[in-house]
Amino acid sequence: MKKIKELLTEKGSQIWSVEPEASVYEALARMAEKNVGALLVVHADRPVGILSERDYTRRVVLQGKASKDTQVREIMTPRPICISPECRVEEAMALMTERRIRHLPVIEGDQVLGLISIGDLVKAIIAQQQFLIEQLERYISG
Repeated sequence: MKKIKELLTEKGSQIWSVEPEASVYEALARMAEKNVGALLVVHADRPVGILSERDYTRRVVLQGKASKDTQVREIMTPRPICISPECRVEEAMALMTERRIRHLPVIEGDQVLGLISIGDLVKAIIAQQQFLIEQLERYISG
């Protein structure tokens, strides 16, 4: 199975982020513009949290707050769980499943290399399974 670094090479390592002082409205606008479900929250070039659509729903909408009056720092998930680029896809999938999260920052040393979503992992696993099926079909048909 692939390592996360291979997945990042295929996917690209573009990281969409937001500052903790930004308004939730600004963060949501960026998510919509980039068509992503989460942003890394970065302060002084270091990840300090992650903001997802789930955070918005649970901590703004359901609590009756206003997106324009609420800062990202108030609703973000602090200290996000991160993975190494050497992590295998199935290990990342197990971690996401166990922790019930949908996004994992990929960190090497102090550097953020990318952000992996559950969709990225599912896509990689399906591609790997399809490859194995094709190899078995070739083997069987001789």
